[in-house]
Amino acid sequence: MLPNEVVDVLNRPASQELLARTIARLGYVAQDGTPRTIPIGFTWTGAEFVLCTAKNAAKVRSLKKNPAVALTIDTEAQPPQILLVRGSSTQEALDHVPDEFLQQAKGMPPEQAAAWEAEVRDLYRDGMVRIKITPSWAKLIDFETTLPSAVEELLRRKRG
Repeated sequence: MLPNEVVDVLNRPASQELLARTIARLGYVAQDGTPRTIPIGFTWTGAEFVLCTAKNAAKVRSLKKNPAVALTIDTEAQPPQILLVRGSSTQEALDHVPDEFLQQAKGMPPEQAAAWEAEVRDLYRDGMVRIKITPSWAKLIDFETTLPSAVEELLRRKRG
């Protein structure tokens, strides 16, 4: 997929709504070669995804070995809206809690956000790892203008 095609998908209104969410599912290959998918908080900068994690997290070691990742951001309502992204990750070990991680408190009441931030700063006092993902492929499935590829193929066969 060409970079401008990725940008076109990510700039669609439905994609922008999904990119405003705070939880994605991260898929990667673990060190033992088996697949993993985990829910994780993220921030979309307009050019890349930023995820933050503990320095001792298994995914940190796995992503150093194989930086290829997939992300899914979706809704629970029917029909779901689904944004699928593939890309490559980079990592940066930090001696502090990154602002992108603290932004996850944006929907909390002020008192709760302050308490959460204090707990986070205490827990991660030695810092965190910032993982950045640059998208190289993206697909929006909204079941109105786009469908899963397999369903599109079945519809073509049915009409054909």
